[in-house]
Amino acid sequence: MLSNGHAGFGGRAGETDPEQSGHRAQARPNNLAAAVEKSVVAYAASWNTTSRAAGSALAERTRERFAAVHELLSQGVGLLECARRLGWALNTVKRYARAERVEDLLRPPRYGPCLVDAHRDLVRQRLAENIPVTRILAEIRELGYTGSANLLVRYINQGRADPERLTPSPRRLVSWIMSRPEDLLDHTRRHLDDLIASCPGMTTLATRVREFAAILTGRRGQDLAAWIAATRGGALPGFDSYLNGLEKDWAATTAGLTLPYSNGPTEGINNKIKMLKRQTYGKASFSLLRKRILLDQ
Repeated sequence: MLSNGHAGFGGRAGETDPEQSGHRAQARPNNLAAAVEKSVVAYAASWNTTSRAAGSALAERTRERFAAVHELLSQGVGLLECARRLGWALNTVKRYARAERVEDLLRPPRYGPCLVDAHRDLVRQRLAENIPVTRILAEIRELGYTGSANLLVRYINQGRADPERLTPSPRRLVSWIMSRPEDLLDHTRRHLDDLIASCPGMTTLATRVREFAAILTGRRGQDLAAWIAATRGGALPGFDSYLNGLEKDWAATTAGLTLPYSNGPTEGINNKIKMLKRQTYGKASFSLLRKRILLDQ
C-alpha cells in the first residue's frame, strides 16, 4: 500500500530545485514502517492479549526457563555462568536474557504461504462439523485446490486451521497494517480488525496510515499538512521524528507527494551497476566494468 514510488522522486541532471531533484529519505515508506512499529510495540499491552497455546507444555517450559535465567541475572550472575549452571547452550541463555517479557518468547510459528490458505475458513468450518479429511479434500478440490492430501493433513496437524487466532509479532502486525486490505486473506483481515479495535491508539494508528496511503497514491501533497497536524494531535508513540523529517524539507516532501517525478529509474540503474560490480569482484578492472555497464544498457 505504501510502496508505489511516489514517496521518492528525482529530476533531470543538473537541476537543484527541491521540487525536481533528489529523493528525501524521510518520505520513504520504510521510515513510516519504523514509526508504525514503534507505536505497535508501545500499544502491545492492549493488542497482545493472547499467546501460543497458553497452557501448553512448551509454553510452560518457556516460562520456567525465562524465570530461571532472569533470576540468575538479577543476582549478578554472568551469561557464561548462567549457561554452566543451567546446562544450556550460551545462545539459548542469551535469547532468554534479551527478552524483556516472557510474552516476547511465546511467538507463534512462522509459516509461508500455502495452497490451503485460500480455503482455510471452509476447512475450519468442516473440522468443527467433524467432517472427515477425505471429504474436506474433495470439497476444496472442487473449489480449485491443487495441492496434495498430505499438504492438507500437515496443514491441519500444524494447527493452522484451528479456530484460535495467535497473536502476530509486532513486525508482522505492521506489515498487515501497511498492506492493502484487499491483499490480505479474509481471516487475516478479520484478525487485523480485531487487533486494531483493541484500543483507541491502535485505531488511530491504522486510520493515519490509511490516510497517508491515500495521500501517497493519490498525489495529494496539499493534504499533508492537515495529516501531520492530525497525527501530532493523536500523540502516536514513535511518530515525532518521522513527522519532523517530513517538515524539515517541506518543499521537497510535498513535491514528492504531488508531482509525477520518481527516482525509481535512477535507483534501478544503480542496482544494476552494483550487481555487475559484484559479479566480477576481484577480477574486473575499471575498464572492463565500464564496458559491461555500457553493453548492458
